[in-house]
Amino acid sequence: MTAELVRGQNHPLPGTRLEIRVSAGKPIVAGATLGDDRGRVPGAEWVAHPGSPTLPGLEVSRQAAADHRLAVDLGALPDTVHRVSVLLALPVAAGGPASFRALAAPFVAVTGLDGAEVASYTITDLDAESAVVALELYRRQGAWKVRAVGQGYAGGLAEMLTDQGLPQARELADAIDDAVAQGLARSVAAPSPRPADDARVRTTTEDHGPPHGRPAPPVQRPGGETPVQPPVQQSGGGPVPPGDTPTGGGPVDYTHPGRRTTAPPPPPPAAPPAEPGLPAQPVAGDATGWSLEERLYNQVWGMFEDLARTTAAYRSAVDFADSRMEQELDKVLDDPRSRIGGAGDAARESARTKHADLVGQARAALDRDLSQLAAEADVVEPALPPAFAAWGNPVWHAYRAPMEIPMALRLGDLHLPERPDLRIPMLVRLPLERGLWIDSGKALTNHRTDSTALRRLAMDTAVAHAARLLAVYPAGEFQVHVIDPAGSATAALAPLVSAGVLAGSPAAGAAGVSDVLARLTQRVDLVQMAIRGGAADALPPDLDTAEQLLIVNDFPHGFDDRAVTRLRYLADEGPSVGVHLMMVADREDAAEYGPLLDPLWRALLRLTPVPDDHLADPWVGHTWTYDPPVLPAGSQILRQVLEQVATARRTGGR
Repeated sequence: MTAELVRGQNHPLPGTRLEIRVSAGKPIVAGATLGDDRGRVPGAEWVAHPGSPTLPGLEVSRQAAADHRLAVDLGALPDTVHRVSVLLALPVAAGGPASFRALAAPFVAVTGLDGAEVASYTITDLDAESAVVALELYRRQGAWKVRAVGQGYAGGLAEMLTDQGLPQARELADAIDDAVAQGLARSVAAPSPRPADDARVRTTTEDHGPPHGRPAPPVQRPGGETPVQPPVQQSGGGPVPPGDTPTGGGPVDYTHPGRRTTAPPPPPPAAPPAEPGLPAQPVAGDATGWSLEERLYNQVWGMFEDLARTTAAYRSAVDFADSRMEQELDKVLDDPRSRIGGAGDAARESARTKHADLVGQARAALDRDLSQLAAEADVVEPALPPAFAAWGNPVWHAYRAPMEIPMALRLGDLHLPERPDLRIPMLVRLPLERGLWIDSGKALTNHRTDSTALRRLAMDTAVAHAARLLAVYPAGEFQVHVIDPAGSATAALAPLVSAGVLAGSPAAGAAGVSDVLARLTQRVDLVQMAIRGGAADALPPDLDTAEQLLIVNDFPHGFDDRAVTRLRYLADEGPSVGVHLMMVADREDAAEYGPLLDPLWRALLRLTPVPDDHLADPWVGHTWTYDPPVLPAGSQILRQVLEQVATARRTGGR
């Protein structure tokens, strides 16, 4: 059972290889310090933080995010380490909260490698603090324990590190803030300063090769906003799209798969010269990259970041204008001589006029930037390859099975309320490093949609996602399994079944659920053992080495406790060996399991079948509205694409 700790309480740890999961609802920084037998931190080399995320036996996230996974191997720590302190801090960024008072209580859980929670702690009663020691793992008489700490510091990271005895704590705190601000773990680095002609050159991040050559998964949390990768999911689903929060299996590698070179990529194509006084004309693929696909990928995420930051600047300017007007009006009211009469009216009118001028200037700047981004989106969208393109893009009419796996996959669109018609494609890197959860909960539409219709819409969305995954992988390199215990998704699954692209008939009943889960669990076990033993050539010859996707409909119907345990195992361990999970479910339907399934939901990227504002970016924490992929009315493109996939499989991709 999970131990729900209160401040000061401790609990023994059953093993040495652990994962620490953090959910805060808004982007925060997570790090850890190693302490000696007196609990002191001797130097900066004993601190894991976004600028230096890896120490022996310890790895933390490289960016600020709403959810984090910290990997800990207590057996790999130096003998001189007697304490590991988990630190949380608010990033120093414009528009972000100044203290934990503005956030929901952070939740921290210690789990085993199988995802089972050992202990959890909700950090309550935080107020003006901007940094907090959440937990500490400490060695006592040869055994390790976890203690809930919850010690906050109003002076932020510098005060916290000073309290732990670290020399030059202020310098290290500044370095951590700089590392977060520079976005060392973003999929696209911050855009270069724009010259006068507004030309942009975007660069990818440094190549950080992860263990086993795979990027680490992002994290997301149910019950708040969600960052993508770069946005991070925080609401209803275990970040992030383009936005994944790096955790767990190693540092995130955002470079082109298989590309390992220190030579810089060729420069992007130059934009055509603009007429005097006009901004430069946008060009598709104007970011750096080794191929047009990579340049378009980087350009899309540059657009996403540009939209996030220009909107943040506008909102900050409006907040400043509101605050200034309130101060001036309060000053008028504080002086009895100016409360009434012509002088008071004039002062109030002057305050309102200044406010309107400031807001007008901010809006004009925002509209200028949004117009440029909209023009860029109009150029980029038609140039996108199938994996990045919307279903309505004509590129799908010329679809043929690819020969290589693309860099990323489009899961929908994102937009902000300041310009709802400006949609940025939500791209996630391939191979998938976390499962997907298509939320069929009725709360999505505030009870305006019939629950049966919403469940059908969720399953239709899942089929569209699965079809796109099948389409962007080379023939035979992606398999889809379906669990439909009650057969309620027969109509939605018809396109996949009739095209013959499923790995087998949809599994029905408890026996079917058990059979599919047993086969996929066995595959995960075999591949993991082969990798750990360095004996990949010893795998059974009939083992399907293709990437596997399991679609689960109507969870938890048809699932007993053993099946639930296997499902959690697949969610946690499957992505690292090519087994992925797509849940179509309402979380409330599984409420009878209590907190048992919380790790499952947190491990999944929550998507919705209807527009929903549950995503957040990791820079300024905007709430983004996610729009699911929509097939054009009356379009036969899905059927045509699946027919091409089936044909490519029969002919071996020729």
